[in-house]
Amino acid sequence: MKKKTNRVAKFKREADEREFWSTHDTTDHFDFSKQNRIEIEFDPAVEAPVKSISLRLPREMLNELKVLANKKDIPYQSLIKVYLAEKIRQERKAR
Repeated sequence: MKKKTNRVAKFKREADEREFWSTHDTTDHFDFSKQNRIEIEFDPAVEAPVKSISLRLPREMLNELKVLANKKDIPYQSLIKVYLAEKIRQERKAR
């Protein structure tokens, strides 16, 4: 059975719309019983900006990286990327 939904007014300002939705329920205005699936296609010719790799590190080195990252309050993978970027930059300057 299809639920009767109310029309949503057009809003002139974003603040008006925010105020409206803070006091109204979306289920009164939209029929969520229909599942609207959106298919997204990615161009296989376009390479992703990041690539996952597997890297074997000595356990002690990984533990040290985790301790350092914890002190800096960042994920250890991010710290590894920072260190690699710094070393690459140094090597390029040395050429």
